[in-house]
Amino acid sequence: MAASDVSALTLTDSDAAPEIISKSTATSMTIPPHRSHDPASNLKRSDPFQFGSRYLLPDDDPFEFNAWDHVEPSSEDLDRFASQLAAQRAAPVSDFDRNRFNGDPAKWWNRFYANNTSNFFKDRKWLQQEFPILKEVTRKGVGKKVLLEIGAGAGNTCFPIAKENENEELMVYACDFSPKAIDLIRESPAYDSSMLRAEVWDVASPDLPPGLEEGSVDVVLMIFIFSALHPTQWRQSVHNIWRVLKPGGEVCFRDYGRGDLAQVRMKKGRWMEENFYIRGDGTRVYFFDKEELRSIWSEGRFEKEVRDDEDFSETKADDAVAAERLTDATDGSTAMRPSAMAGSVGSPSKNILEACFKIESLGVDRRLLINRQRQLKMYRCWMQGRFRKAEMTEESFRQLSS
Repeated sequence: MAASDVSALTLTDSDAAPEIISKSTATSMTIPPHRSHDPASNLKRSDPFQFGSRYLLPDDDPFEFNAWDHVEPSSEDLDRFASQLAAQRAAPVSDFDRNRFNGDPAKWWNRFYANNTSNFFKDRKWLQQEFPILKEVTRKGVGKKVLLEIGAGAGNTCFPIAKENENEELMVYACDFSPKAIDLIRESPAYDSSMLRAEVWDVASPDLPPGLEEGSVDVVLMIFIFSALHPTQWRQSVHNIWRVLKPGGEVCFRDYGRGDLAQVRMKKGRWMEENFYIRGDGTRVYFFDKEELRSIWSEGRFEKEVRDDEDFSETKADDAVAAERLTDATDGSTAMRPSAMAGSVGSPSKNILEACFKIESLGVDRRLLINRQRQLKMYRCWMQGRFRKAEMTEESFRQLSS
């Protein structure tokens, strides 16, 4: 039967009757799985195409489509990026502006949301695909669950989650350090206080979010928020997240990666520190490396010096109590609280492990964007990971501290 016929015949097994397959289905069978279109007709394929699977192969024309997935920059592109970084370092932000932007970052985010409201960002409907745990906590009948979103902005993450939610016992805390952003969430018609609570909170502050206690949260969601912090704020932020999570609780993380188009395009007078910039609107952004994130989150290797003159009152027990043992009621084993380990109280120069996370996954998400009219290639780079609050035993602590 000719390929140009309207249909084709095939046998599923030797005894089965012939199955009629439409021309479009037969044609799609010959299309490489990474292509969303039939190159012969430039029409979308009729069978399901998995988002994120358009790979650029050696024989492909990169200017055939507007975007390709998981494309590494070429050596020429890396050289151009290095040259751009050198130019940025040579023209840093002034000391006056550095102090101005670092002194009150919430001020600039307030201005951002006052100017852009809730229409600036698209709703993040892809979250459940990328983080399956979000499907689990929103499933009907799964029971009481608490989700904390840090850096909630105008609600482009919490509202899609609430819309898809079928769990009557789910409570979502949407926090941001911009009061204007929280006002936008509370004023939205989609805001339902029975399952969504929006609060002003700075993740780098010494306090936990309003209404939440230590060990009360199942999932923490951090979508393009960590990059807004100054590197000196990472330690306190990770510590707060560890405190608020339940044992075994999970952090869903996505943020900017090093070499991203947004970094390459930074103009003169925007570079503050290595990989840390000020945008034109006054908001800050950091671009991460995979191994850098691993060192920040993996096993919580944030340590501090304990001095003889520090106050070790009972109110600071979670910060430093030597050899505090916790008994697991399920199996009777003895565990160590990571914030309370090693040495006697008040002894000098004792390292205290403040947070502990297991890296469940950590990867680089790359995308090549194409301007076909101008024949331009633009590389996007994001970091995505899942970090689980570890349940430390005495033996695991000894391994970490050795």
